[in-house]
Amino acid sequence: MGFAALIPTYDALPTYDALNMHIEPLKAEEIRDPELNALIARCEVLGVPDAVFPRILARVPAYAKALLRALLVSHVEGNMDHRLKEVIRVQLARTAGDPYFAGLRSARARQLGLDEETIAAGSARFEDDARFTAAEKWALRYAREMYLNPEKVDAAFYAEGKRHYSEAQIMELGAFIAFHYGMQVFMRVVGAHHREGA
Repeated sequence: MGFAALIPTYDALPTYDALNMHIEPLKAEEIRDPELNALIARCEVLGVPDAVFPRILARVPAYAKALLRALLVSHVEGNMDHRLKEVIRVQLARTAGDPYFAGLRSARARQLGLDEETIAAGSARFEDDARFTAAEKWALRYAREMYLNPEKVDAAFYAEGKRHYSEAQIMELGAFIAFHYGMQVFMRVVGAHHREGA
């Protein structure tokens, strides 16, 4: 049995209501750092994350600010399509077994036309899905293979990627994948979950 067989399927994940958080988020009024509050507000406008993740991190304000700045830069800025990053982000959350990040959606990606069917397709048999270009299929494979089959991310794999993307774009995508997957595993083990109005 390979590593991929150990990853829970999205259908097997617990619902948000079934989770018990191990670390509760701070209340909004407990966060007094103006820069941190501004970053939390930016995250809430984007929708990824909502207030839960930043308020858990807010127990260590300097770390929270650094992580939230990096999260916003990696997800919203750069030279890769934000919609593709959002599909990859959800795929990674599902791979990590994290219902918190898997349940969040980027308001910006929705405004750009991303729909739930495309998000779901990015976590399914995307290789055969005509809605994705060859470049997008490579990026989705990159995200999947980095964690499930890292031995497949070799020189030939990168050579294929360079037919679609610049080296800078590949590094942007790789850093995005590594950063977001790590946060998602963290939120899974913390037992965090999305709560309306949090």
